[in-house]
Amino acid sequence: MPRGRYSLHDPHDHTPLGDEHFQCAPGPSGWRYVSQITAPSGDHAGSVDLALDELGRPIRVELHAAGWQVRGAALDGVTWVRTDPTGAHATEGNVRAHAFTGTSPAFLVAISRLLRLTPGSPATRVRLVAFTDPVLAPRTLDQSWALVNSEAHATDNGPLTVDEYQVSALDTGERHTVHIAGDVVLAAPGIELEDLESPPSAFPDVPPHYAGGAKPVGDGGDEEREVGEEGEEGED
Repeated sequence: MPRGRYSLHDPHDHTPLGDEHFQCAPGPSGWRYVSQITAPSGDHAGSVDLALDELGRPIRVELHAAGWQVRGAALDGVTWVRTDPTGAHATEGNVRAHAFTGTSPAFLVAISRLLRLTPGSPATRVRLVAFTDPVLAPRTLDQSWALVNSEAHATDNGPLTVDEYQVSALDTGERHTVHIAGDVVLAAPGIELEDLESPPSAFPDVPPHYAGGAKPVGDGGDEEREVGEEGEEGED
């Protein structure tokens, strides 16, 4: 069961945002990630609890930051409840999206698990609900993910496969690279793996659920596919 620490910083000006102390592990029903987040001062700043089913779908997410709380799951797309710091008001949200995302490295692992891409396959479009700091405000966005390389590296514990993804924001065209080994993010914009007490866990080989029903999208340029249920058209 990997345990470790990520350092978080602003991906543009590299301002330190704090540390995320995490542990995660696959289980019989999927994968779970829990973490505690500390500010640069060392004060507690929030937490993440994310559980996926064996197909990579978010069956539970619970986030805390600056007194705000979000609880959500994959239900009719994705559904969540966001509660203010006083606890007096709660708002519900639902979007026909495929998964959640946010600043935690956990979401990068979750999306890669959901898509189950193979090297050389067309880029896949995925619709996400992002919870943005510091108040966990929800925002719907579209990304394109492509697995550009998968390489095995020799380690003391045996071969370690590192996957290199190219992720594009479809609203701005901004692109960045994410490196993932098993259920641990090695490097990504705003994320550095600072400490890891045990090797990453390997996921069991389960056939992809969403990517198997991917449909071509785009305007005839570079081939790209859109995430969708098997036998159904993907969401626009």
